[in-house]
Amino acid sequence: MKPLIRFFFRTLRILLGPVMLMKERLSRPAALRRSAEQQAEVDSQCNGLVLYQFKTCPFCIKVRQEMHRLSLPIARLDAQHDALNRTALLQGSGAAKVPCLKITSADGSVQWLTESGAIIDHLRGRFAV
Repeated sequence: MKPLIRFFFRTLRILLGPVMLMKERLSRPAALRRSAEQQAEVDSQCNGLVLYQFKTCPFCIKVRQEMHRLSLPIARLDAQHDALNRTALLQGSGAAKVPCLKITSADGSVQWLTESGAIIDHLRGRFAV
């Protein structure tokens, strides 16, 4: 029974994945406009941020939409198909749960945010104008 359930959900992801990605592309919010100096500062602050994600995860899509709205060039790592990224996520955050934002501060300390709402709140608090 378990293989049948896995097959069902895998097939469902294969069929719905492209639809979800198309919806993400078509419903993308307008990007925030900043001056060149402000955007350069935001870009440098984003160097310490990494988003671990699954491409078709609805919660990851929600976070990516907010990243686009805030014009944030945050690195994105695939934790679904890349074993090294998945291992790093598991070791750092303690779970292979996405979306997960790795925040590396200037002093080298690392913080992991694992809930889409918490990630969005953090990004809005730090980068919203």
